[in-house]
This record gives sequence, C-alpha cells and structure tokens, in this order.
Amino acid sequence: MTEFKDEIILRGLKENNLKNIDLNLLKGKITVFTGLSGSGKSSVAFDTLATESRRQMTLNYPLYVRNQMPRYERPHVDLMQNLSPVVVVEQRTVGGNSRSTVGTYMDIDPLIRLLFSRIGDPSIGSATEYTTQSSFGRCPKCDGFGQVVTPDINKLVDFNKSLRDYAVQFKPLSPSGWQGQWMITCGLFDPDLPIKDYPEETRELFLYGPSGGGTVYAPFHTKDGPQNAQWDGLLPRFVRLYINRDVTKLKQVSQDDVLAVSSNKVCPLCHGSGLNPEVLTSKIHGFNILEYREMEITELVEELKKVTDSLGQSIAQQAIPLINQLIEMGLGYLSLSRKMGTLSGGEAQRVKIARHLASSLNNMTYIFDEPSAGLHPEEVNQLITMLKNIKNHYNTVIVIEHDLSVIKAADQIIEMGPGAGVGGGEVVYQGKPTGLKNAPGAATKLERHLSINKHPRKTNQFFEIKNATNNNLKDISIGIPKNVLVSIVGVSGSGKSSLMLEAFPERYPETITVSQDRIGISSRSTLATYMGIMDDIRAVFARETGQPPGLFSFNSLGACPVCKGKGEVKPDVAFADPVTIRCEACEGTRYSDEARSFRYRGKNIVEILQLTIDEAVDYFERSKILTKVGTLKEVGLGYLTLGQTTSSLSGGEIQRLKLASHLKKEGQIYLLDEPSLGLHMKDNDKLLRVFQDLVDKGNSVIVIEHNLDFIAASDWIIELGPEGGKRGGHVIFKGRPTDLLEANTLTAKWLKKATQ
Repeated sequence: MTEFKDEIILRGLKENNLKNIDLNLLKGKITVFTGLSGSGKSSVAFDTLATESRRQMTLNYPLYVRNQMPRYERPHVDLMQNLSPVVVVEQRTVGGNSRSTVGTYMDIDPLIRLLFSRIGDPSIGSATEYTTQSSFGRCPKCDGFGQVVTPDINKLVDFNKSLRDYAVQFKPLSPSGWQGQWMITCGLFDPDLPIKDYPEETRELFLYGPSGGGTVYAPFHTKDGPQNAQWDGLLPRFVRLYINRDVTKLKQVSQDDVLAVSSNKVCPLCHGSGLNPEVLTSKIHGFNILEYREMEITELVEELKKVTDSLGQSIAQQAIPLINQLIEMGLGYLSLSRKMGTLSGGEAQRVKIARHLASSLNNMTYIFDEPSAGLHPEEVNQLITMLKNIKNHYNTVIVIEHDLSVIKAADQIIEMGPGAGVGGGEVVYQGKPTGLKNAPGAATKLERHLSINKHPRKTNQFFEIKNATNNNLKDISIGIPKNVLVSIVGVSGSGKSSLMLEAFPERYPETITVSQDRIGISSRSTLATYMGIMDDIRAVFARETGQPPGLFSFNSLGACPVCKGKGEVKPDVAFADPVTIRCEACEGTRYSDEARSFRYRGKNIVEILQLTIDEAVDYFERSKILTKVGTLKEVGLGYLTLGQTTSSLSGGEIQRLKLASHLKKEGQIYLLDEPSLGLHMKDNDKLLRVFQDLVDKGNSVIVIEHNLDFIAASDWIIELGPEGGKRGGHVIFKGRPTDLLEANTLTAKWLKKATQ
C-alpha cells in the first residue's frame, strides 16, 4: 500500500515566464523557493498559488457579497488541488499613512483605548474619545496632527506684484488655477495693481476676508455667465482648503507648495501628541494613554499585567499576546506610538510578520516574500525559529528567500531557473537541502567561504557628520571615507537609516540615494519608458519615417483602437471571476496596424520592444540610447526586454533598475539602502562588480547592508548599535574588514563564522 502524502498539487503552470511546469508541495513543511532574480519564484508562489487560493476562498460567499470583495482572475494553470487558505506576507512597504503607528497597524491601539474608557480614572467617555479621530479627543489647536502649520504671508504673497502677474505664490491659488482666475475676474480686486498699492481696506479684504469674518459676494464668471460665489479671504481659504487636513493626502505638488509657503512647528497646546489635554487627565496606575503609547512595549506588558479589575483584565489579556508577538520578534524596544514610516526595513518587516502570527488558525499556508529582508544575521535566527513555530502549529510555510541560513533550515528547496526572465521559469532542483550541492545547473551553493578584503583602498578624505541626533542617534560625529566602498552595518533599529538616510543627506544634499521604496509602476510603464529610452526610440522612428512621434506610443496616437493600448481586453462578466483575453486586433502588441507598418533597421516598433537589453546593445546606433541600455546591462538586467512592464519586475530587479537610472561617470556620492534586497548570490557578485567599478572611476559608494558578501568586500565598515531603539544609536566599530574580525560586535560574530 502506497504511503499517502498530503501535498499541494500544481500542474501546467504558465503564469508570466513559467514554462508549463509541474510541482508537488509538501504540506506541513517549510519549502523555500530560491533562484536568480526574475527566475519565476514569485510567479509560482504569489501569482499562481496565492491568487488561486484567494479566488477559491471568495467562492464561499454569496454573489452580492463577492461583488464587493477583491476579485481574482484564475491563473494560467492546468490543475491545482489540495490548496489551503493562504496568508501572504509580502515585501511591500507598510504604513504610508502619516497617522499609521505600530499600535494602529497591530490593532493594539483600539484595545488600549477601550481599556481606558472602562477603567481610566476619571473616565472621559467612550473609547473613541481617547483618539484624535473624535471631535472631543483631538487637540482643538492643531486638529489632532500634533503639528501646527501656519501660512507665512510673505511667502504666500509677493506684495510687489499684481494678481495677474502671479502675486499669489501658491500655485493652486495663482492665475494658473480656477481660484486665481476667480480673484482676477470677481470685481473685488484690481488684477493689474500691485498688492502693496491696494487701499488698506481692500488689502485686508483680499488677505483676511470681510471685517469680523464671514464672506462677501464675489461672482465666479464662466462661459454660462456669472455664478454665485462667496469670497472668504486668501488666508482663511488657504487654511481651510490646504492646512486643516492631512497634508500628505494632497497631491505631491500641492503638498510641496503648502510647505513652501508655510511654517511648521510642534503644537504648543498638546506638545505634539495631537490629543486634547483633557484626555490626558484620565489615568491607569498613574499613566495616561499617551504615556501608555510611548513606553517601550516590554514595559507596557508589565503595566497591563497589573490590571486586576475583571473587565479591564479581560481587555488587557487580548492585547498582551499581540504585544508579546512583537517582543518575540526582537522588537521590545519599540513603542505603540512609533510611526510606521520611521521604521527601518528590518523593523517594518518583523512588525508585518508579527501581525500575521497572532492568529490561532492552523492548517493554513503562509507565503513569505524574502522575510530576511532588512534583518541582521543575528535576527535571521529569530526568523527561522518563528518559521519553524508556524510549521509546528500544523501549517504549511512557503518562503521566497536568498539567505543561506533560511535556505538551510528548509525541509524542501525548489530552485527556479536556470536563468532569469525568458531564460528562467523552470524547476532546476527540488528536494532536501543536502542534495542541492550535487544538482546539475543549480546556482545556489549552501556551503560558501567568504573572502575578506585584505587590501582595502586607502583615502585621506572624509565626509564629516557632526553631532547627529536624528531619532535614536546619540550625538554622533564621524568621518566617512571618500572614494571607497563603505558598508554601514548593525542590527535593525540601531540607527543606520537615521545616520545615512537623514543626517547624511542633510549635510550632503547632492547624494544620489537609491532607497528601498518601490517605483511608481503600472501596466503601461515599461523598462524603456522608466529609463527614458522610449522618447529616443520614438524620435528615431519619427525622423526615419516622417511620422509624428506619438504614432509610436501605445499611450497616444499609436494605440490599438480596440484595446486602447492595453494589449488585452477584459469583457464584462457580471458576477463571475474576471477574465483577461489577449486583444485579437493587435495580437497583444498594444499598437495599431498603422504604427506596426513602419520600420527602422528592419524592425517595427513592436519588434524593437521585444529586444532584450543584451540584443539592444548590438542593435542601436544612437549613442544616447546605447548609454542607457548599457547601464541596464551593467547592473545585470541584460535578460529583460525593452517593453517589459515595470509591474512585472521582482524586488531585486527594481532595485537594480533604480541604480541604473542614476549611474554617472565620476565624482558622485552613491548611497544605497540594502542593495542586496531580493538578490541571489550570483546577482550579488554582479552588483558588487558594479560598485567596485564605480569606485575605480572616482565615485564614493556607501551601502547600508546586512549581507556578509558586501561587508567582506568593503574597504571600510561602520557599525552602529549595540542594539536597536533606545539602546542603539552609538558607533561601536569603524575600520577595515580585517579589523572587524578582531572586534566584539554582532556583525563581527557572523563575519567570523562565514570566513571559517
């Protein structure tokens, strides 16, 4: 009798670059997908497995409910069996909202507010009254933002100019917008007289509105005649429309404009808390809600354990497991009030993981997208323990990962490849970690001896940072060598980002920073458009054919008239799952017949966009185009096509794409935040060669890194620590890689292990 294996069965996977592959994934085990960036790992785990599981889960709901839920298209696959409900933990950045904190993200804040509403002394009302979201709870002066933004009249208005000559310096209120035109035509103000020459009464009306407040009739003239409108004064209007709201919600140009004509300071009434001072009179054991939210969560747990009131205790017991999850992830030094946007990459990654681990459900499939991203080698051990705990609670764990420690901890490894992009999409190896070393064609080597840079470059020039106190930095003054490769290291939260992404650019604003932020991506954004190559290609076609450049854009004149340049159509299927069909008119190319009829050097616009970067280097003659495709090849993206959409790129590919867009010749300062993110060890080697070449050309390259390959190859290393949060912010080492081997730091500990 054959042994029964509980497996997820996948047959005929064809999503993205997958080559009709078959896979069996063991349930109740840890399976790690590895391979080069763009080899097909995410296409299996996210675009196929996770998407289909989510799609089938929605089928359990009535049609009218399903219509309000996210709708998933069935992946390109022949057969999928034995799927479990999935929990997906992606690399995507968390906490874009300016109000988002650790407490709100983890859903702990509502419990704390509920606790105060029940046992706080004195009680001020319901739980909602303890938040800046309520009319009572928010500070009446700053409207709950903690910051007071006030218009600077001398920045907002140039009194030497007239309205027609753009006296109002704020773009949305200038003549370029409808409100500026209204001021010019309403009849209240002379549009050609400098503001300084207005009679005092008129100037007061213009700036502050009618005496005593209120409004005055000011018709707004349209093509249909004058419309009723009321003038309330430039400053009251500016405050009402552009300050009394979350400024970050405005479009970027408006946000920049608001800050350019305003002053910004901590609210003097609430001292930055955003809370009504009356809220802070309510206390539990001598602490108000603000003090609860600002204390380290290790201290907060102890305070919650002191709650003895039966009702309060039941609420506290709900919050304690959530907080303990953060502590177990090594984040005990954080507070609930910590803004998510200020967390380092490693901290944000662990908060995200902790949020998903508070559930008591089992027989689930957890899919992690490179959970080691942003983690120091010391913290990766905690991650591995966490992954094993999830498995031990009768769950299936699927991980996309490049970190060797995580790969070694897997029950099963699946390497995708053998190459990337069109050269990937196949299963190179599937089996236990021990069998990987004998697998033909496998790029992942579990046993790797690091080679320390014993002959680092020398320099006597330094970038100087004086008395940096950003976030948790402890008054740091340090010199960072110029024209060498420098690694900034340390555990998550030790102050690396505060030093290099805040203090350093403040002192050296000319720095070219390549951060972890994702690029703006859409189905219409391609590699060629992102790099600015598309404009040059269209110009070449226009010059050769005499046609307008817009004819060679699928976003303009050249778009297929049927699919409008999308390359696909989505017919209305009412309540059924969405279906995407390749456009038959343009055969998925996005271009009209007319656009495809013109050729340059034997190829039409579609065939040119199908060229890989490697092929484009040999095809084009124009130096401007060759320079840009050359930088893409230089950072190891030669396998991608010019027309590949940026939305289909992996995290590692996006990181290198951003670097390629910034590459210059010499004399530049390059600062990269974890360039190894999403990269296989072979990709790391390519990127390191790029960095070494940049330094050889006279540039300074500084990387914030945890990857030991980059650290060992550096000319100079600076380590911050010794821990994260309040216990970090000190420089605990600076020197050469060989010196670090003799040091007593956490990075030194793991570097020694890797070189033995």
